[in-house]
Amino acid sequence: MSDSPHIVLDPRFKALIFGHTKLEKLWTGARWAEGPAYFPAARHLIFSDIPNDRLLRFNEDDGSTTVFRTQDGHHNGHTVDAQGRLIACEHSGRIVSRTEHDGRKTVLASHWQGKKFNSPNDATVKSDGSIWFTDPTYGIDTEYEGYIHESEIGRSNVYRIDGQTGEVTAVITDMTKPNGIAFSPDESILYVADTGLTHDPNCDPVIRAYKVRADGASVAEGRVFATCDDGLYDGFRVDTKGHIWTSTGAGVSTYHPDGTLIGKTPVPEIVANVTFGTPKRNRLYIMGQTSLYSIFVNAHGTKYG
Repeated sequence: MSDSPHIVLDPRFKALIFGHTKLEKLWTGARWAEGPAYFPAARHLIFSDIPNDRLLRFNEDDGSTTVFRTQDGHHNGHTVDAQGRLIACEHSGRIVSRTEHDGRKTVLASHWQGKKFNSPNDATVKSDGSIWFTDPTYGIDTEYEGYIHESEIGRSNVYRIDGQTGEVTAVITDMTKPNGIAFSPDESILYVADTGLTHDPNCDPVIRAYKVRADGASVAEGRVFATCDDGLYDGFRVDTKGHIWTSTGAGVSTYHPDGTLIGKTPVPEIVANVTFGTPKRNRLYIMGQTSLYSIFVNAHGTKYG
């Protein structure tokens, strides 16, 4: 009997994993862990504990986890831009922000058409410097991950912040609760998870794929890329070969670019998000509900963040 931590559903998954590596529990103590972002120069991972309104930092060199910042806007998802700066989606701030190299915070976007965002959730940076982010209502629905407010916009969209002008445009307006977001390696496809089942029993738990138009700033009508069989998809990342490594209610599921579910990595908690770390980008960091896990894989993230 194999003691591999993975479940192989398609032979193609075998090329992406090592049979002898183990799932490691690195830290525990969060209420809802989210938003992993890796910084190779410092060899550390920044992640969120949303209900406790704090950011934590895992140090790869000594294995320690310490508080990085507190009372900072109930951060959810993060990514890292081309200059190595932290891009943050803030629930109670209802903004997308950037932490500069000197520690100052810059607000990149707070409104669309004069109305406040709901509660930005997750983001990805395109090679042209634009930032694409999702804006469901989870941070304004209750007092647990933010503060209760009525949605000023009245729906949950996906937005793009222009990297040169800062202009905010809505690029997807037909999803229920857009959540995790990432581009394919060549940036020809934008993947977005819909967790609308939390609010609408008729909303399927899917990842949708949107073809990026020739202008690089808008997308065509989306299609269903995958449907979750273990709870909901939340955050996910894409490797250099185009495979999607996504959170689910039972761990991490891995999809081939053709949409086939090729393997699973069970985790003993609901998983909210993942990212690739180490200078080789081959360590998959996994955010369980209360804990940080990791496992080394034979795949490499497309970028940090």
